[in-house]
Amino acid sequence: QVQLVESGGGLVQPGESLRLSCAASGSGFVITAMGWYRQAPGKQRELVATITSGGLTNYADSVKGQFTISTDDAKDTVYLEMNSLKPEDTAVYYCHADYRFGGIRFLEVWGQGTLVTVSS
Repeated sequence: QVQLVESGGGLVQPGESLRLSCAASGSGFVITAMGWYRQAPGKQRELVATITSGGLTNYADSVKGQFTISTDDAKDTVYLEMNSLKPEDTAVYYCHADYRFGGIRFLEVWGQGTLVTVSS
């Protein structure tokens, strides 16, 4: 089993920065991609950014140039650097991972979510 544990959420003022982290734990798995999604109150969950094990990144148009996704050398921790935060960035941010386990491919797991509130 793979588990994702997120950290780094909190309350910030508009214009400030925040860094989210998500660590995958377990054994015998291989991460193929990780990403961040968010769900604002009353809205559907939406993609924020993804990164493959090869380092390819993809961003939602709304966060391009503002957020940066990266991983550590072991590729089992993903970060989301969020700059110039706006009130509309307020949401629960969820970590997601695609992985394979043994001969089983196309598995996925979600983190529990971390709340980011941008307010003055």
